[in-house]
Amino acid sequence: MPEWSQAGGWGLLAGSALLLGALAGWYLPVPQRVIASIMAFGAGVLLSAVSFDLIEDAHEQGGIVPTALGAAAGAVAYTLANLALARRGARHRKRSGQRQPTERERPGSGSAIAVGALLDGIPESVVIGASLLSGGPVSLVTVVAVFLSNVPEGLSSAAGMRRAGRPRRYVFLLWTAIALVSGIAAVAGYTLLGGAPPAVLAATTALAAGAILAMITDTMVPEAFEDAHLLVGLVTVAGFLTAFALSHT
Repeated sequence: MPEWSQAGGWGLLAGSALLLGALAGWYLPVPQRVIASIMAFGAGVLLSAVSFDLIEDAHEQGGIVPTALGAAAGAVAYTLANLALARRGARHRKRSGQRQPTERERPGSGSAIAVGALLDGIPESVVIGASLLSGGPVSLVTVVAVFLSNVPEGLSSAAGMRRAGRPRRYVFLLWTAIALVSGIAAVAGYTLLGGAPPAVLAATTALAAGAILAMITDTMVPEAFEDAHLLVGLVTVAGFLTAFALSHT
């Protein structure tokens, strides 16, 4: 099987977790505290993956300067795009409570939420595709980390969309499309970065890492601590250690 198709398959697999989470969020009466705990676990997983997989790999490939510049650029780009989307009603796209606006309250917010969901998922998928460029197997740590974090993202966001009165057709078409785009983004990460110098690969990996880190703190952590209970910190650490263990096996 060509490596570009492998990249697409892994990206699609990781992205499909969003649809699985959305199904759970739409059809299952998951308590708010359970949603918060699952999101905390997913945030911990991604924090570990960013720290011990993406940033570490970027540093080994290109050194501290491309890594630092790439991470900063990723965080800035994500933040600016997120600010623009927030003004159009997508600020609370991953919240499961009553924070998401209805289309009547904010016309066009549904489209903004869709674009925001794409913004959140593309950097992760690009990194999955780029991880095949070394000639070895895909970074299973990255795939597992993205998969585990995508489940609570889809769950929480779909629950919030349901409470905001968005149609079921809209919700599931959205997450299906994002899963497909995740596969396409992974292919793009593999094909567009093939043959790139190590410094460019390092900066690109770090850029994605910076965007992911900004996404975690802006959209995942608030939901995780919305109805914080005494164990939510431990759950976050459990997610962090789970991904750390995967990266060192």
